[in-house]
Amino acid sequence: MLSLGKKIVKFRIPILILSFLLLIPCGITYVNTRINYDILSYLPSDIDTMKGQEILVDEFGTGAFSVCVVEDMNRSDLAKLEKKIGEVPHVKEVIGYDAIEDLSLPMEVLPESVREVFNNEEKNSTLFMVLFDTSSSADETLDGIEEIQKITKGQCFLSGMSAVVDDIKKVCNTEAVEYVILAVVLTAIVLTLTMDSFLVPVFFLLSIGMAIVYNLGTNFITGEISFITKALAAVLQLAVTLDYSIFLWHSYQEYREKYPKQKERAMAHAISSTIVSVIGSSITTVAGFVAMCFMTFTLGLDLGIVMAKGVIFGVIGCVTILPSMILTFDNAIQKTTHKPIIPDLGRIGKFVTNQYIIFIVIFAAVMVPSIHGYRNTSVYYDLVGTLPKDLNSVIANSKLANDFDMGVTHMVLADSNLSSKDTANMIEEIDQVEGVKLAVGLDSIIGPAVPKEVIPDTYTEMLDNGKYKLILAASEYKNASDEVNAQVEQIRTIIKGYDNNAMLIGEAPCTKDLIKITDKDFKTVSAVSIVLVFIIILLVLRSISLPVILVAVIEAGIFINMGIPYFTHTTIPFIASIVIGTIQLGATVDYAILMTNKYKKLRYNGVEKREAVTGALTSSLQSVLVSALSFFAATFGVGMYSSIDMISSICILLARGAIISFLMVAFVLPAFFMIGDGLIVNTSLGFKPEKTKFHDRFKMRKA
Repeated sequence: MLSLGKKIVKFRIPILILSFLLLIPCGITYVNTRINYDILSYLPSDIDTMKGQEILVDEFGTGAFSVCVVEDMNRSDLAKLEKKIGEVPHVKEVIGYDAIEDLSLPMEVLPESVREVFNNEEKNSTLFMVLFDTSSSADETLDGIEEIQKITKGQCFLSGMSAVVDDIKKVCNTEAVEYVILAVVLTAIVLTLTMDSFLVPVFFLLSIGMAIVYNLGTNFITGEISFITKALAAVLQLAVTLDYSIFLWHSYQEYREKYPKQKERAMAHAISSTIVSVIGSSITTVAGFVAMCFMTFTLGLDLGIVMAKGVIFGVIGCVTILPSMILTFDNAIQKTTHKPIIPDLGRIGKFVTNQYIIFIVIFAAVMVPSIHGYRNTSVYYDLVGTLPKDLNSVIANSKLANDFDMGVTHMVLADSNLSSKDTANMIEEIDQVEGVKLAVGLDSIIGPAVPKEVIPDTYTEMLDNGKYKLILAASEYKNASDEVNAQVEQIRTIIKGYDNNAMLIGEAPCTKDLIKITDKDFKTVSAVSIVLVFIIILLVLRSISLPVILVAVIEAGIFINMGIPYFTHTTIPFIASIVIGTIQLGATVDYAILMTNKYKKLRYNGVEKREAVTGALTSSLQSVLVSALSFFAATFGVGMYSSIDMISSICILLARGAIISFLMVAFVLPAFFMIGDGLIVNTSLGFKPEKTKFHDRFKMRKA
């Protein structure tokens, strides 16, 4: 590794030039990487709800739909508005009061429930449905939503998943840059307080920033990334890779003292030392992100790949770009050195080891309620309910509920060969399900009063294309509620009774599938991350007992972190409960490994238990604190600022998790070392001094 360090030092100027040039293509590809704002699109493609969505687009030419609520508009203006919207690209059909009247039928012959769906005379509200020929999160659909909003100029409110996705897109595009600025400013403050130079944090952030651009620029290989990945990738990469830069700087300073007049030689040794340490440290972080790739809900794969890649770019940047910058601007850096503002924490080591029994008791007392809270923390799956109340889609959903008692809309796809009688009976059964406001299909409209022949082909083909029948069911319940989930189950039972291949699709059925799938994913990801990190620690520390202790300490911190929302009566997003555990484990177990390595080295050098634990804690506490505070700073500001609760909750949990992990490593892990020293020494390699090993072998031979 030393030879590699020497080459990096020698070619530092070409490295800097190349690294800046690479920003150009990466910046271009980043800007052109598509962002997916639809959470539900990450569901497995082989489930009925997703298959049904594809059939709807392929067979009916209809994908997304949006319900538009209009207030205080006369019939003439409403007809003109509907016509304008119908001319928007990719709008397939506009169905409203006037569209039904155009059937040349007296409104009286249509079911009263159908008539009432479109009008609320008491509140002077009218609604109509806009059908698109593209899927709910397609760029064409979102462009169509934007065009409709320009046409209507605030006269109507668009509800539905596509309108929600469009609003999320607007918020993310507005706030994404601000997330990065917040993270950088707060991290810079922490580094200024804890580092011994005012200028070196600038190079830390600059080199990490370049690694972030490389990471985001290479996302084009996956075709697209989710809006959550876009929002969090830069912040998380900064948080989890900053340690590597700090380690390089401290190593460089140590070697500068050894080689005061040979800064190039000092840096070569620092690079060599950093590569060995950082690779070992980064593997656990990568493992945490890799565990997310095992999720059936492929948002985990999306975030896992991007973040694992980000850690790798962070390591590369730390040992190539950062050393080149430090050497190039070394004179300026040395002129800005200062004494770290955070005081020496050396006294804490003795206090913890002297009072370790107390910390074990406190730990046990805290874990009982924490585990209870962890098991009972509430999660939500309805993205709309947590968005800012002033967004167009949120207002529209509220008006839809208040003016028309409508929540979500379900769609049923059944075999076209199903008899009219059976279809009509099925629709009638669906209509009788509690909370269903209206169930309508072609077979529920036609009859003696409305013969099929008088209905234009446009409308018959919309509801029956000869291969599938489409039935619409308007629900009074909101998405992801217990009521709508029970309703979905009842409707599925009904339609399967008439056609075993029938499919129930829509936002609510997709969300119900999401609940079932992510519950399983949570268990899978937790197990995979624990196993991967356990194996890595086993190999790195060459111990049977230490992986159990270290993983147990960090997992306990995760229980505490995830249990707090239960006691604060906070409902967290479903994705947070999955990703927090893996990220907190993978990113903060490094704190424990750092202290354990120091403890191991001291024991190997013949230092007694208490002194070894005290020394390990004293020498590593400052580094662990800086790391935890940096992680906290990078995520906390975003958590407090973001108006999208899914992003805000994840960042707040990560920020809190970093501090909790620090406290666990600073106060609980040393106590475990004090209690389990004998077990650790006898089940691990590299703890017993050579002298002890020699005496052991001598005694064995003598015996």
